[in-house]
Parts: sequence; C-alpha cells; structure tokens
Amino acid sequence: MALLIDILRNPQATLQLDEAAWDLLIRQARHANLLGRLHHELAQRQLLAPALERARHHMLSAATMAERQHLSVRHEARLLRDTLAGLGLPLILLKGAAYVVSGLPAERGRVFADLDILVPKARLQEVESALMLQGWVGSPLDDYDQRYYRQWMHELPAMEHMRRGTALDVHHSILPPTSRLHPDPAALLAASVELPGWPGVCTLSPCDMVLHSATHLFHEGEPDNLLRDLSDLDLLLRHFGSDPSFWPTLVERAEQLQLSLPLRLALRYASEILATPVPRATLDAIGAAHSRRPGQKVLDFVYRRMLAPKHSSAADWATPWCQRLLYVRSHWLRMPPHLLAYHLAHKALWPSREPAVEGEQPR
Repeated sequence: MALLIDILRNPQATLQLDEAAWDLLIRQARHANLLGRLHHELAQRQLLAPALERARHHMLSAATMAERQHLSVRHEARLLRDTLAGLGLPLILLKGAAYVVSGLPAERGRVFADLDILVPKARLQEVESALMLQGWVGSPLDDYDQRYYRQWMHELPAMEHMRRGTALDVHHSILPPTSRLHPDPAALLAASVELPGWPGVCTLSPCDMVLHSATHLFHEGEPDNLLRDLSDLDLLLRHFGSDPSFWPTLVERAEQLQLSLPLRLALRYASEILATPVPRATLDAIGAAHSRRPGQKVLDFVYRRMLAPKHSSAADWATPWCQRLLYVRSHWLRMPPHLLAYHLAHKALWPSREPAVEGEQPR
C-alpha cells in the first residue's frame, strides 16, 4: 500500500517518518492532488508541528492555493446564481464546487479545474444563451465533437469565461443518455436542497451527492484524480454517515436511481483502502463485501492499482495496463457497442486537433 494511503488511514504515523519518508509522502500527495488536504488532516490532529519543516511549507502552500480557489468558486457561484435567477432557475452545484460552497468536510484542501452545475435539459439552450451573454464561451470544437456533446453526452462542451478564465461544465444529467445506467435527472433536481445562507443556490441531496461522487469515480473518473475522488467519498460518507438512518436510505436511493453498481464499488474500495467506517449491514445489503461476482477479481486487480497516487513509487508493471483497461471500461459503460465502434473509428480516422481542456478526460 502506498505511503500516502497509510497516512490517510492513520495520520498519527507521520510521527515516525524520517526525512526520506517525508519527501516521498509530499511527492505522492502532490501527484494525487491531495497535498492541501493532507495539511488539513494533520492540522486537525495537531500533527503539523512535529512534521519536517520543509514538508510543512509544501503542505501550507498547497492548502493556501486551495483556499484561493475556494474564494474564486464562491464568487463565481454568486454570479452564476444571478444569471440563472433571470431564467427562474436555481443554481445547482455539483462535485467540488458543491463541497466548497456548502462547507462540507470534503472541501478541505480540495482543488479542481472547473465548476460543475446541473440544469434541466429542457432549459439547456436558454441557459447556454444566458451564460454567453455574461461572457462564457464554449470550447472550439469541430462539427463532430459538437454533435458528440449535444446528442450523446450529459453536458455541454466545456465553457470558459472570457475575462476571468474560469472553466464551467453545464450538465443536464450525471451520466450520458447513451450509458448503460440511467439515473433520472428529474429525480435529482426534485431532491436538490437549498443551502442555508445562499438563497437560490442548491446542491444535490446528501444521498444523491454521494451517489454522484461514486458514479463519477467508477464510471468515468479522471485517472489523475481517482484517489482524490475516493478521499472525497470517504469524507462525505464519514460526515453524512454519522446519522445511522443515512445508510439504509443511501442503499434505497441507489436502487431507485439505478446506481447500485457504482455505490457497491465505492463502499467496497472506500472501506478497504481508506478504512471508511461503513456498517457491515450496508456492505452486505449492497453486496460490497462479496468478491465472487463476475469480473470482480479483475476490477480489484485494476482499482487496487489505480486508486493509488499517480507516482512511480506507487506503480508496478501492471499499472499502465490497468490505466488502459480503465479507459476502455469507461467508454464501454458510456456507449452501446455500435455507437462506441462508430465513435472510435471516427476518432481514429479524424482525430481532434483541438487542445484538451485541463482536467478533461480524453474522449
């Protein structure tokens, strides 16, 4: 197991680290985009003072940068709220932006490349037009990629603000309509909750927030951020799971939204890798503790390598192959075979020449 994972499971172990181990820990945390979070976890337990001085400086720098991002996110949330209010719509924040604005523990040291919001599909054109009037512009894509997003995907092409440079993803669902899982966007919208002190700003409900995090991670997660996303899940589950009624409600909601598979994987690997305290009854109810399911051993082989820092010290001979398998799996889950074959053939013959948006997984 990687040193960073050992420390996330047991922060007290930093008291036994020598200079070489601290150096390795900082490198792994930086590559996993968890350096700022590591600072918060150690500070919360009064473990910063005994840390190596150079390590403290690196962690503080990352935590400061994350907080700067959080200030920007809150500012953008206010502006986006005002834009959508003109259409009679609330601003529904997703993922990192939701954690930050709602002040959840998963905001600690959280860094991200863009803001994600959810709007009704029927209002998508209106929302896009209103955003463009406020200075948001879409990525320069060819006709095929435009059609790829607007016909097959669950979001508009990534947008960027002309003056502020902020990146924005506008979702109308949490999974592509072509995917094998079909969570109902209307159910997510209906259950969203307004944030105290933020009139007109909402997040998904606690159960839906966990399910979205799990779905993103185990359906189309970004390879560089898999451990960070698992850490998000760990913090969300520890926070919401302090209420015993949360766990049966979570399992029931996953069944309603057809998201039992990603939840099963989320609970299996969060409890195994980060020692997330998931009740045994919940693990049994969702089948997360079972290893005899078809393909589970293959998934274990892949995810036990990919849910690690993207650093050479945490890799072995199989890691590059596991990354390729995960890439193939994400596309297989995203599209039916005939559409996937057509898409891959088009990309092979006419590859996109546009630069990829930072943080976006290659299509």
